[in-house]
Amino acid sequence: MSSRSRTASEGAGPERISDYFGRNVFGPRAMEEYLPKNVYRELQETIRRGKKLSPKIADAVAAAMKAWAISHGATHYSHWFQPLTGVTAEKHESFIKPIEGGRVIEVFSGKQLVQAEPDASSFPSGGLRVTFEARGYTAWDPSSPAFLMESAGVTTLCIPTIFVSYTGESLDTKTALLRSIEALNRAALGILRLFKAPAERVHATLGAEQEYFLIDEPFYRRRPDLLLCGRTLFGAPSPKGQQLEDHYFGSIRERIFAYMTDAESELYKLGVPVKTRHNEVAPNQFECAPVFEEANVAVDHNHLVMDVFRRVAARRGLALLLHEKPFAGINGSGKHLNWSLGTDKGQNLLSPGRTPQENLQFLVFLVSIVAAVAEHSRLLRASIASSGNDHRLGANEAPPAIISIFLGASLTRVLDDMERGVTTSGTEEEWMSFGIDHLPPVLRDNTDRNRTSPFAFTGDKFEFRAVGSSFNNAVPVMVLNAIVADRLNRMRAAIEERLRGRKPLKEAVVEALRELYRESKFVCYEGNNYSSEWLREAKRRGLPNIQTTPEALEGWVLPESLALFKDAGVLSEAEAKSRYHIQLEKYSKELEIEARLHVEMVHNFFIPAAIRYQNELVSALTGSAAVRAAGGPDPKALREVVEQVSTQVELALERTKTLKDSLKEASAVADAKERAILFCHQVKPLFEPIREAVDALETLLPASLWPLPKYREMLFLV
Repeated sequence: MSSRSRTASEGAGPERISDYFGRNVFGPRAMEEYLPKNVYRELQETIRRGKKLSPKIADAVAAAMKAWAISHGATHYSHWFQPLTGVTAEKHESFIKPIEGGRVIEVFSGKQLVQAEPDASSFPSGGLRVTFEARGYTAWDPSSPAFLMESAGVTTLCIPTIFVSYTGESLDTKTALLRSIEALNRAALGILRLFKAPAERVHATLGAEQEYFLIDEPFYRRRPDLLLCGRTLFGAPSPKGQQLEDHYFGSIRERIFAYMTDAESELYKLGVPVKTRHNEVAPNQFECAPVFEEANVAVDHNHLVMDVFRRVAARRGLALLLHEKPFAGINGSGKHLNWSLGTDKGQNLLSPGRTPQENLQFLVFLVSIVAAVAEHSRLLRASIASSGNDHRLGANEAPPAIISIFLGASLTRVLDDMERGVTTSGTEEEWMSFGIDHLPPVLRDNTDRNRTSPFAFTGDKFEFRAVGSSFNNAVPVMVLNAIVADRLNRMRAAIEERLRGRKPLKEAVVEALRELYRESKFVCYEGNNYSSEWLREAKRRGLPNIQTTPEALEGWVLPESLALFKDAGVLSEAEAKSRYHIQLEKYSKELEIEARLHVEMVHNFFIPAAIRYQNELVSALTGSAAVRAAGGPDPKALREVVEQVSTQVELALERTKTLKDSLKEASAVADAKERAILFCHQVKPLFEPIREAVDALETLLPASLWPLPKYREMLFLV
């Protein structure tokens, strides 16, 4: 029976979401039912405060988790982790243990829950370990709840974990994310103590909007480029694309609506609070968005969104495309990370308060974030760099590669007046006063969304719009947490230094705010980030415009980045450098695959089809010659078509040969940085000329001879 409905014989209508939400999650509700009260309390302390679990408590939790999972039909468990591949990984183990008499029993101990040892030899490490040192360890992350994944009629208990090497270095994205969350908590609490705010813990919150494409699976399977690269390397534009702007927020077609409903039902059972669904700008492009959650859980949930969307698509004869630019000429896909800070008392630290002190506190966090982005824009750019995102950033469908901040006219006015020591005028209903003569008030909730800005303040949060649709959100969120934690620590130090000089708190805070805003406001821009004027202005301000991934990735290993990570306890120097090397290698490998596939598809698909058509045209010309000899017309137009086909065939072959030579040269380079640069600047530029020739052939050949599904089919036949 579906989780969403009951049969009529049961005398009930459709099952409400609230009835089954979190059914497949070992969350507080299941814990209370299966755990003794003292174990439940201690586990909650571990989740809230990071308190270490004793082996005895771990055994009790494992026994309860096993009983719960088996009651839901689970036969296996898995430590579910996020290696540096950018996707999730899992190794399934059954609960069984052989006993006498050729029988088995189900066993799951605290030791099995807390730690496992998967083979680490084939995961990327960026030099942290050598191949023959195969041991790696997964360790349970109690702050993200275990869940049941149902697939192909089988249920598996999945336990979110970190993944580290034998010597303790992070081989995953979650470890650094958790460290950054703790660093941010400590730094934010330091600020709140100055204001005597009632908080014991601060957490980053995240709401990750997810864009994606859906196409018919038969089309997907007939496109080697989509199968192997995630994007179409070839394809002439459809006569109709997105130019009529009729897909955005349009009526959702029935087949897609059924898919969305099915996927959402699966996600609700997994406790993922998916809230919004709609058509996006491009044909067959869609978006979903969840409710805000604590960042660690939100990152895990976004992985579940991508995984469930893919599984449900396959069940419904569809294919999910998460590449940042699966189709040329129409909008690509991204994630919009809505990031904020909240306390355990329910306060949003990026929401202007109701008292002068709360407003002053809000400005401390706001300006510290501005300063963090201004100082570490290259590191933030590195966190969103990939071969896929290179196709999207700055293409008038996504923010440019220049990292800047949009605050809105009202907040900008407040900060500018504060810097000058001028009180902003306004009515009492419009403005929230600080109660300080020389400090302006903050206008509540009066900012538009600048869709062209990569990092925009939208009322009570920042929206990081430059993240790619296939990304693991842990990476940009970890960087954002780390740079903000660093700036908050320095802001606290600046305020405390003034307090030691016997200045009142308000005066010390305002003085520190003025100084910091004056230093960092160059990163703020309120205009159109797509405009050529902004490119010139950004250059004048000294903001980097890093267009390609190999150059962007250097942000990981800048001296200031390495020092930041080390001081915050988020990444060691070796761990930070490993991220750099892994991403360089990944970039080169992805472009190498694309280059090899260009060559294969030209020779195996397009040239044979074009030659077949060319031969048919030549035969037609031979017949036309006889017709002309009998007094018929000159087949001039037919000869022109033959010449056009022949010309594009020759161009495709010549350009493909050039690519093969360049690919051989780049692949032979040993140094990772040099190889990535060669693939970026020598190999990749050869792709487009080949595509131009092939796409020209597509417009010339009959549809019956063209070997691949066309754009007009993939984008409109669903």
